[in-house]
Amino acid sequence: MSDPDDGARLAGALSDRLAALTFVDLTTERVTELLVDTIADWGAAQGWRVYRRAASVMPLPPPMSGQRSVVDVACARPAAPPVVIEVDHTDRRRTVEKLRAEAAAGRVAIWVRWGSRGFAAPPEPVRMVTLTVTARRAEAGIRLHSRQPARQLPPPEHHVEPITAGAPDPLFGPANAG
Repeated sequence: MSDPDDGARLAGALSDRLAALTFVDLTTERVTELLVDTIADWGAAQGWRVYRRAASVMPLPPPMSGQRSVVDVACARPAAPPVVIEVDHTDRRRTVEKLRAEAAAGRVAIWVRWGSRGFAAPPEPVRMVTLTVTARRAEAGIRLHSRQPARQLPPPEHHVEPITAGAPDPLFGPANAG
């Protein structure tokens, strides 16, 4: 098994990288592609060899049990365990099983979950990175997803003059009503 601190550090670094992403009105498939591309670029920027759709240690279920499943991104790190990353917008039990098998084989397993709903944490040692997006239905029922940076609003202006009692506000009724 891999070092838990290594997994936590890598998940944190990947989370920081994904947090910078912004996009507007992308389909489900396009958001997943964007995330996989961003993750692959992140791994390459670390100096690692990056593989997309890399063979997993987990076999496919019958009738294809002679073949291997794949992971979305795998990164080979010099003198450190490989990193495997799956990207999903749904909660898939098979993904958790695959990532647990990868972790048992000594890899750092990270699950990138994206969407607009809550995310249930996977079992240890699988690490989770979440990305909250908004969704809306467009024409023909197509679901479009967006992620915009948080608006930085200026602080409210404060009045320096003292507050004095004035006439009662008619909105709240007479001052002596109780």
